Amino acid sequence: MRKSLLSLAVLSALSVSTLSFAGEAPDTAEAPASDWAFSSNVAFTSDYYVRGISQNFHKPALQGGFDVEHSSGFSAGIWASNVSPNTFPDASLEIDIYAGYGGEIGKTGIGYSVGVIGYTYPGGSWGDCPRVNGCTKADGVTPSSNASWNTYEANFGLSYSYFSAQVSTTLGDYFGLDKDTGYDDDSKFTTYIELNAEYPFGNGWALIGHVGHLNVSTKIADTNAGYLAYNGEASPDYTDYKVAVSKSFSLAGSEGWAAELAYVGADDTGYWNAEGWGGSSFNGRSETADLTDDRFTFTVSRAF
Repeated sequence: MRKSLLSLAVLSALSVSTLSFAGEAPDTAEAPASDWAFSSNVAFTSDYYVRGISQNFHKPALQGGFDVEHSSGFSAGIWASNVSPNTFPDASLEIDIYAGYGGEIGKTGIGYSVGVIGYTYPGGSWGDCPRVNGCTKADGVTPSSNASWNTYEANFGLSYSYFSAQVSTTLGDYFGLDKDTGYDDDSKFTTYIELNAEYPFGNGWALIGHVGHLNVSTKIADTNAGYLAYNGEASPDYTDYKVAVSKSFSLAGSEGWAAELAYVGADDTGYWNAEGWGGSSFNGRSETADLTDDRFTFTVSRAF
């Protein structure tokens, strides 16, 4: 899951050069600067955590994407990562598509960004859940819905100096949660609020801090009394956190490299743990995991 569109995207944080062409102009002529900038990125991470939740069942992930920016403040891109079918049945790939606009409010030094993003999971849906235990090991309910995991958000962010904040809200259901998938209502307008800080302290080093809160606009339906009696946690809501150190560097004469060591996790009270609705991970299989478990993760990336 691409965590942010503009200021919070880890892999697009490194700047890259833009190639411009002078056509038939003589060598002494200076080519006009292009209003467009194109970049790409690739990364390997030991555990693909987003908003405090492991998307890959605590396994490594290979990721990459392409971005375009215009001098007006417009930007767009596409990004992909492998994910675990344990979390997203019949889906092993996440593809994010996003676009937005950003700039500065007057001469205040306060930046802003507005955008939309779609998190898509080709081939995966609630209808692909196992037919014996349904989409969760804990409840034993087979959903009657073919709702897709695909989720679409609008976001608005502000930044100043080392600090930034962003509010995101779903434009449809949050990963297909609705009455047909075991919840008491639809999950439209689920919100995620986050605060971030990044402090550079020289030679490519930076200290990163993050805290966020997910407020899902539905909860497990009371009709799933067996599950609630077993675990007692009906709400997916949680607060997550991250503390990281990053370093940008060159390698064998090539620029654009970066590495990050992070400590991530969340204060989940049961929904996402190994016995919970989310930790049994929508798969009905014997394998479970605490998806919000506090862990160290390591990521190395390169921007081109």
